[in-house]
Amino acid sequence: MAKEYAKNFYKSKEWIKCRNSFMASKNYICERCGKPAYIVHHKEHITPSNINNPNITLNWDNLQALCIECHNVVHGKCEACINGVAFNDNGDLIYTPQVEK
Repeated sequence: MAKEYAKNFYKSKEWIKCRNSFMASKNYICERCGKPAYIVHHKEHITPSNINNPNITLNWDNLQALCIECHNVVHGKCEACINGVAFNDNGDLIYTPQVEK
């Protein structure tokens, strides 16, 4: 759920148009794991100090199409999406070698 200071932004025509266009450009596929994407994530998170800066809020270079699971990973709410992959410091999906147990 959006934070109080961001609610108006997420209801704005500009954001809805940007979000829909961006998701369509990514074919509604998660950029991290390839599952269906439902969330447009801001790589540089929106804050009260940058909420009115379109270079942060509406810039496609700052957006990422994510599934719910990968979005939760970004926000530290769960582990990696699938075995054999991890995220590097830039948040990019990388394959990790399988270790036999």
